[in-house]
Amino acid sequence: MASSLPAAPAAATRHFADDLRQRSDTALAALLRARPDLATPSPSTLRSLAARASSRTSLERALARTDALTLQVLEAVLALEPLVGASEPRATTDRPAPDDPPVTDPPLPGPLTTDVVTRALGGSAADEPAVERAVRRAVDQALLWDAGPAATAGDDRPAGPLDLRTVPGLDELLGPNPAGLGPHLSPAPDGLATAVGRALGTTPQPAAPGAALDALLASAPPGTRTVLDALAWGPPVGLVPAAGTRPRDAVNWLVTEHLLVRSDARHVVLPRLVGLALRDGRTHRAPRAVPPAPAGREVPLATADAEAASAALELVRRVRLLRRSWDENPPSVLRAGGLGVRDLRRVAAELESDERAAAFVVEVAALAGLVRDDGEAPPSYVPTVADWDDLDDAGRWARLAEAWLSSRRAPWLVGSRDDKGALRAPLSPDLQRPWVPRLRNGVLGVLAGPDGATPGTAGPDALAAPVPAEGTVLAPTPEAVVEVLTWHTPRSVPPSSAVEGLLAEAEWLGVTGAGALSTPGRALLRPHAPDARTDGATGPASLGTPPDGPIPDGAPVTDGAADALRAVLPHEVDEILLQGDLTGIVPGRPSRQLARLLERAADVESRGAATTVRFSPASVTRALDQGGTADELLDELARRSPVPVPQPLDYLVRDTARRHGAVRVGSASSYLRAADATVLAGLEHDPTLAGLGLVRLAPTVLAASVPAAALHEALRERGLVSALEGPDGRVLVARRGVTGRAMPAPRSAAAIRMGTGSDVATRAPDPEALVAELRAVEEAARSGARARAEAAAVARSVTGAVAHPGEHGPGAPVSGGAVAGPPGARAPRNGAPAPGNGAVRQPAGPEDDDPGTQHPADGLALLRDALRDGSTVIVEMAGHTGRLERRELRPLNLDGGRLRALDPDREAELTIAVHRIASVLPTSSTP
Repeated sequence: MASSLPAAPAAATRHFADDLRQRSDTALAALLRARPDLATPSPSTLRSLAARASSRTSLERALARTDALTLQVLEAVLALEPLVGASEPRATTDRPAPDDPPVTDPPLPGPLTTDVVTRALGGSAADEPAVERAVRRAVDQALLWDAGPAATAGDDRPAGPLDLRTVPGLDELLGPNPAGLGPHLSPAPDGLATAVGRALGTTPQPAAPGAALDALLASAPPGTRTVLDALAWGPPVGLVPAAGTRPRDAVNWLVTEHLLVRSDARHVVLPRLVGLALRDGRTHRAPRAVPPAPAGREVPLATADAEAASAALELVRRVRLLRRSWDENPPSVLRAGGLGVRDLRRVAAELESDERAAAFVVEVAALAGLVRDDGEAPPSYVPTVADWDDLDDAGRWARLAEAWLSSRRAPWLVGSRDDKGALRAPLSPDLQRPWVPRLRNGVLGVLAGPDGATPGTAGPDALAAPVPAEGTVLAPTPEAVVEVLTWHTPRSVPPSSAVEGLLAEAEWLGVTGAGALSTPGRALLRPHAPDARTDGATGPASLGTPPDGPIPDGAPVTDGAADALRAVLPHEVDEILLQGDLTGIVPGRPSRQLARLLERAADVESRGAATTVRFSPASVTRALDQGGTADELLDELARRSPVPVPQPLDYLVRDTARRHGAVRVGSASSYLRAADATVLAGLEHDPTLAGLGLVRLAPTVLAASVPAAALHEALRERGLVSALEGPDGRVLVARRGVTGRAMPAPRSAAAIRMGTGSDVATRAPDPEALVAELRAVEEAARSGARARAEAAAVARSVTGAVAHPGEHGPGAPVSGGAVAGPPGARAPRNGAPAPGNGAVRQPAGPEDDDPGTQHPADGLALLRDALRDGSTVIVEMAGHTGRLERRELRPLNLDGGRLRALDPDREAELTIAVHRIASVLPTSSTP
């Protein structure tokens, strides 16, 4: 009985895996960089790489970073793919049987080139370069592939134009009606395919298909064109009008003429070819070749830099105050992690800001490693010992800005509620968001766009563009930024609240001033230019290559950003005008030494072009607490004041110093007393007891820095018969061991900067090294296949010598009791019965030189290729009894972990769980 399936494609038919295999090592490495999820975990073979690249999860990630023009290109290729034939006719393995259905060829000649896509998008000659870049970008990212003839040895691409095809699985994500066009249905009205082909340029004499469509509608009833126009630009599905009406007569006529097709009793569908004819051969109204220009106001560059410098100094001051405050009163860490609401309000009051700005200061200080969890039990937040105090204001700002730029945290979410209704706290692990670096760099790319580059570009051209020496810069509105980012990632539109939060953070940080990107902000972005895309794309570079996470400890501070801030900061002054009312005026930005002096000896009353400070007993006491004396403080003030120190200030300092330290306070963990002073004589000078920290308080009393139990044991070892006593003087009974509850393990400080352990990004494999490994595996498999082919040839020659056609007919017994099958048949594997005995059919086709599937992804890739081409494959699966069975199947659907396929021999459909499939073999293999 003849098969009801069309013959399988010949071995020359190219698949997506073949296209990846024939790409150069450089192209494969670029693919792994553009889609880093393909390399983690590392694929075992190139076919596994192809299966992963066509998986739904990976395609969703790739499409989430695709701009509007590239998405239009993908939709156009997907819509035209079933209509446009291959560049060369595909051969078949054998001639179809008389009862086989005819194979319908695509109505339009191929190939599907970039020029055809440009015409389908409705683009002009000016749009061709942009469309060409979008096509090349989609091919490099394995969203499109070349189905043309195989390249010659040593070439990456065929010499002719690309014959574009979409990657398998893309149709599931873009939907059944790409670009609003219905399915391709047969038969097509006469002359319509030729007219559409002329409009797309696939056939000679380009022309609009309007004349052919008008000829078809010449005898149509009234209202026919109205029905078609309503479905032309989608959606292509419409409701059938009520019976007995003119619209119903028009729909019936269109169905009769194959211009509409009934999908069910109530709906009709506009075929894809008819829809293209109504659109004059276009899949889209117009190409979205460039992003929209962001709307906003023009700001003078000097104003933006001045505002940014002021914000940068204010942020550095607030971080300094935060460190000093937490050094004196460390706040506790919440049980779930983060800073409590009361502590946040206290910080906001000390920083003289609202809670949102205070939360940002706390977050950026933790990201820069300036505050952290101390790891004690119970834990608290404390400042870290760093070289922060040794840097100037510009260096401190650069460290904070670098930490913010590569952070994965979302401080703007502080104060909002999570899914459980709990408030999100600063420094809590719940603020980790892996998409924040990509969105942040995208927002900054929009701000950097107007100055010498395409709006929204954050690539090398934008970042290396010269900063305007004069003139104005653009301060776009948050809505305009969202609009531009929507063009860059139409399938992953950022929330407006996140964009507004990032813009506010950039303003607090000093990256922007008056809403526009400042000169220091532009210098901050420039070191990230090597990570940007260099393929001429118009999207933000960071949307394709986001940073991996926070900068590591000890990373060098960007000198370019610090130098840019120094250039716009006001000049430093090193003098203070002391006045008789115990105040002082700093006429400008204080130097680092003067700022340290005022921070420990005075309180700031007002800020602005000049800073006013006031000296008080509390501020002078604070200076004396740090180890200074009255004379040293007065001498330092005199050196920095152009006028002599006023007498009231001199009196204040000396009077406070006279009263300072009149009462001394220390700490001791235990004490030692005796009735006779001679018993304690010399103990504090004994070198063997130096670790006890003994200090004589009175002739009969010594204080120690160790607990009472440790002091008691040390004195017993020294030979003194001591006794433990309580607060009331009674002798206590010494017990060995200490009872009590177990203390929790110290918390890791990494939880503050990096969140939970699952948020720490793993190191991605090197693309070049991974490609080299895949090539080595491919070469080893090819060598093994050749060796098996030679062994199979020897085995066939031996079998031919045993069973000669002249001595034994087909199916006659031969040596060993075996049965000789038809030419090309193979011996059954794993003890399966031979064909002809009621067992599973062994298809004539592949030889044992094919090693089969070595990885599950390889089998999925073969199934997807067969599903796409409508061809058959040999599936080896576990049957109901657990034994392996082989069948030649035609895949119909692969979804949800199940394969639905057609068995041509039994003319029946079956559904197989993917985990029961042991291997998949092609029906035709190439040695």
